[in-house]
Amino acid sequence: VITKGFKDLLKIGNQSRSNIFDLTCLAPGLLYEEVVEVDERIMLANFMDDEDAMEVDEKKEVEEPPSKKTKLSSEDASSSFFEPKLSSEDSSSSEPKAGIGPRHTGTTSETIISLRPPNLTTVREQLLTLKEKGIQSLAIVLLHSYVYPKHEEMIGQVAKDMGCFKEISMSSVVMPMVKVVPRGHTACAAAYLTPNITTYLSSFRKGFDEGLKDIKLDFMKSDGGLTPVDDFGGHQAILSGPAGGVIGYAKTAFRPTEGDDDKTKIMPVIGFDMGGTSTDVSRYDGHLDHVFETTTAGIAIQAPQLDINTVAAGGGSRLFLRTGMFVVGPESAGSHPGPVCYRKKGYLAVTDANVVLGRVIPEHFPSIFGPKEDEPLDLEGARGAFAELCKEEEASGRSVEELAYGFLRVANEAMCRPIRNLTQMRGYDITTHKLACFGGAGPQHACAMAKALGMTKVFVHRYGGILSAYGLSLADAVYEEQEPAAETYSYGDKLDSDPSAKVRSERLSQLAKKARSALVKQGYKEEEIMIENYLNMRYDGTDNAMMVQEPTSGDMTFGDVFRDHYQREFGFQLNNLDIRIDDYRVRAVVPGPTPEPLKAVKSIGEPTATSTTRAYFENGWETIPVFQIDDLKPGHTISGPAIIVQSISTIVLEIDCTALVTADGDLDITVLGNKESTEDESNQSEDVVIKEDPVKLSIFAHRFMGIAEQMGRTLARTAISVNIKERLDFSCALFTSDGGLVANAPHIPVHLGAMQAAVKFQVQYWNSEGREGIKEGEVLVSNHPQLAGGSHLPDITVITPVFHEGKVIFFVASRGHHADIGGIAPGSMPPHSTCLEDEGAMIIAFKLVKDGTFDEKGITEILQSPGKIPGNTGTRNLRDNLSDLRAQVAANQSGIRLLHELVKEYGLRQVDAYMKFIQCNAEACVRAMLREFAEKNGNRAHAIDHMDDGTPIELTIDIDKETGDAV
Repeated sequence: VITKGFKDLLKIGNQSRSNIFDLTCLAPGLLYEEVVEVDERIMLANFMDDEDAMEVDEKKEVEEPPSKKTKLSSEDASSSFFEPKLSSEDSSSSEPKAGIGPRHTGTTSETIISLRPPNLTTVREQLLTLKEKGIQSLAIVLLHSYVYPKHEEMIGQVAKDMGCFKEISMSSVVMPMVKVVPRGHTACAAAYLTPNITTYLSSFRKGFDEGLKDIKLDFMKSDGGLTPVDDFGGHQAILSGPAGGVIGYAKTAFRPTEGDDDKTKIMPVIGFDMGGTSTDVSRYDGHLDHVFETTTAGIAIQAPQLDINTVAAGGGSRLFLRTGMFVVGPESAGSHPGPVCYRKKGYLAVTDANVVLGRVIPEHFPSIFGPKEDEPLDLEGARGAFAELCKEEEASGRSVEELAYGFLRVANEAMCRPIRNLTQMRGYDITTHKLACFGGAGPQHACAMAKALGMTKVFVHRYGGILSAYGLSLADAVYEEQEPAAETYSYGDKLDSDPSAKVRSERLSQLAKKARSALVKQGYKEEEIMIENYLNMRYDGTDNAMMVQEPTSGDMTFGDVFRDHYQREFGFQLNNLDIRIDDYRVRAVVPGPTPEPLKAVKSIGEPTATSTTRAYFENGWETIPVFQIDDLKPGHTISGPAIIVQSISTIVLEIDCTALVTADGDLDITVLGNKESTEDESNQSEDVVIKEDPVKLSIFAHRFMGIAEQMGRTLARTAISVNIKERLDFSCALFTSDGGLVANAPHIPVHLGAMQAAVKFQVQYWNSEGREGIKEGEVLVSNHPQLAGGSHLPDITVITPVFHEGKVIFFVASRGHHADIGGIAPGSMPPHSTCLEDEGAMIIAFKLVKDGTFDEKGITEILQSPGKIPGNTGTRNLRDNLSDLRAQVAANQSGIRLLHELVKEYGLRQVDAYMKFIQCNAEACVRAMLREFAEKNGNRAHAIDHMDDGTPIELTIDIDKETGDAV
C-alpha cells in the first residue's frame, strides 16, 4: 500500500547496479504480489519558498485521526474529517496544491502540511479487493511517514478492523528512518517473513508441554540482542544466526585479565566464521558495530544489524587453474555433491586441499560420506583430482602437494580481503587485533591467515564449531527505541556550539523511559537495565550519517566522537559545515551471562601427543604431533607445527605458532614470524631477477583488486550525489608509474581502458618540456574526451600520484559521473548539442590539489566557464560537484595509504614486478579469448547498428588466429 503515483517505486529501487559486469545479471524478485495506490500526500512546510508560504491555507487544523486503540466505524470512515477541506476556488480541482492544507507537528518537530489525507472509504474498498484475491499480508509504505505516521496509522487501523489480514507492517513502525525505498523494502520484508516465522514458532511451541506456556522464550535478532517471541519480526531475523557467533566471540575473546578491568588494554577482536560456502568476518572492540542499511538477495533492509561482511570463500569453494592463475571460488561444490573427498563425484574444493595436505585427518571424521553415507573421507580420490590438474600448463610442473598448498594460500588471501576491508578501510591497524576463529573450517586456516595479516594472536574457543549457538546463551536482552530528528548539533564556524542540547536531552530521556518500560514489562528489574544513547550524525550537505554512541568519558562529547570517527575513516574533516542530527536512538540492555575475567595460568609444558601424522607446510612434508582437545589441561603449551582435534573442528598450528590452553580450556595462540613476505627479503636486491609465480600472481591480484574496491567504498560513502552514492556510476583503479592500468574494480565497464588513456595523458602532459611536472601533494583532474582520455564530459577523472622516497611509483585514479557540469541543458548529455562545448565544462589538465590545498576557486571557475558562451550556462549544482570531487580525492588517498602498506609488506621491487606480471597476464587472457573466438567464428567479426536518424554505426574486427592480435 503506497502513496498514489509511486506504484513502481520499489521495483525501480535506487538504481544501484551491484553486478554491472555480469552479462546475465537479473533484477531481484519482488516480495509483493499486488500494489494499492492510496491518494494521500503530505509535505514539509520548510521546503516552500517565501512566495509559496504566503499562500498557505491558514484555516484551523482538522481533527486529529483516531488513536490506534480507537475502532473506526463505517461512519467514521466516511466522515468529512478524512476528506481535504477545499475552499470554493479549490473545489474545481481534485489535485492538492502545494502548501494548502492543515498543519501538524511531525516527530522531528518540523511543520507538516497535510495536502490530502486518505479517504478511508476508498481505502476499505481497495483492501476488500485484496481480500478477494487471497492476500493476507500488508506492507504500508507512505511518503514521509517516518516524520508523520498518522496516515499509515489510519490505513493500518482500517486493515486491522477488517480482520482478514494476518500481518500488517507499517514502515513508520518497522523502521522510522528517512529514505522511502529501503524503508519500503524493510516493511515488505517484515510482512513477507513474519507470517512464516510465526507459523514456525507456533509449530515449535507445540512440540513442548502446554506449548511452553508461562515459559520465557527469547529469540536472537540481527542486532545481537534477544527479544521475546511475540516481538520477533521477520526483518529482524535475517542475520540472527551469524549474530550469535559475534556475541559468542565478543564475550569470550574480548575479556580482561583477572585483577585488571581496564578494557583499553584488551586487544580488539576480528571474528572469523568459516563455513562450507562462505566466510563471515566482523569486529568487536568493546562495542557492537551496527549498520542500518544492508542489501540481502537484492532487497534493501533498513534495520539495525551487526556489521558482518561475507565473502564467497569456504571449505566448499571450488578450485580452478585459469589463464596462469590459481582461482578459488566463488563457485561452490555445496554439500551435495560436495568436494571430491565426499565420494559423490563432486568438485575439487578447498576441503580437498586440506585433506591432501594432511591438515584434515580422515580417521578423525565420522564415516558419513559416499552414496550410502557410510564411508570415510576419500584421500586418494582428492589426490587423483589434483594429479589431473597437475597436467595442465598453468600448474607449471608443480607436484600434487605444491598445487594444493598454492590453492590454500590463495584461499587464505581471499578470506583476508574482507578483514582488510573491515579494518584498513576504516582506519584501524589490523596488526593490533586478535583473530577469533570459529565455524567448522575456521581453525584450519586461522594461523596462516594471521601470519598473512601480520596479527600476533589467535583465539579458538573450546566450542568454536558451535560458537553461534553458544553465543545465544550469552546474549543480552535488548529493546530499542528510535525517532527521526532534524536538528543541528553544532555550527560549522562554532565547534563548541550546541543548539540542540536541551531538546536532545529531553528526547533521549523520553526514549529511554519507553525502552525501560518495555523491558520491565518483559519481567526484568529496573536496576538490571543499562541505557545506551546514540545520535545518527552527519555533516550538513552530505549523505553519510554515522551512528555515534554517547561517550562514557566526561571529557568527550557526541561531536568529538563523530569527528574522530569521520577523520579515522575518511582521512579528513569538513570543519566549515554544520553537524546535523538525523535520528535519536536508545538501546536498553539487560546484560546476559558474562564469563569471569581470564585467570592467568602457569605453563605446565607440552602434553603427550595421542599420535603423529604427516602434514604439508611451507617447508614441505613434516611429521607432526596430533593432540585431542579433551586430553589437554590448563597451562599446556603446544608448539607448531601440530594438529589439535576437537569433536567439531580441526585446529592447525602453523610453524612458529604456540598454543596455550587457558583456564577455561580455550586456546590462546601466539603467532610469530608473521607476514609471508619475510621469505622474499632477498628479492629486494637489485641483482635478483624476480620471477613470476602463479600463486603470488593470484595473491597480488587479490591485493590490487581489494585496494581498488576499498577506494570505491570510500568514494560511495563520502560522495553526496545520487549518481555516485546510489547509482554507483564511478570507477576506481590502480596504475603503474607510466599510467598503465593494473587493477580496475568492477564498477563501470565503459571506464575500462579510457581511464588508462587519461592517466597516460596527464603523465605526458605535466612532464613535457616547459611544464612544472608532478609533485608530491598534488592531485590532477581532467574530463576532455578528445584530448585527455575522457569518456564524456560529465565523467570527471581525479588522478593522484603515489610517491616513495621522492619518486612517483604508481598512480591511483577515480572517475565519477557528475550529474551536471553546465551546458545548454540540465543533465549529462543534452540531446540537441552540436559541439562539445554544448555539453559543459571541459578540463584538459588542471591541478585540483596543489601543495596539499584543494583549489576550490580554480575548479569553480572552470565549472562555471560554460556560462561565458551565449546560450550556455555553468554548472547548475556546484555544491554537489565540489563535494563529489573531494570524495574522489579522499578515495584516492585511501588507495595511496593501502599501496604504501603493501610496499612496506612486500617491498617496492616485488610490488612493481607483480603489477607488470598482472598486465602481462591480462594481455595473455585477452589474446587467448580472441584466438578462441576466431577458432569458433572465423577471423573477421562484423556488426552494424543505426542511430535514431538512420545513421549507420559499423564495426569490423580482424583477428589473427596465431597471435591473438585484433584490428
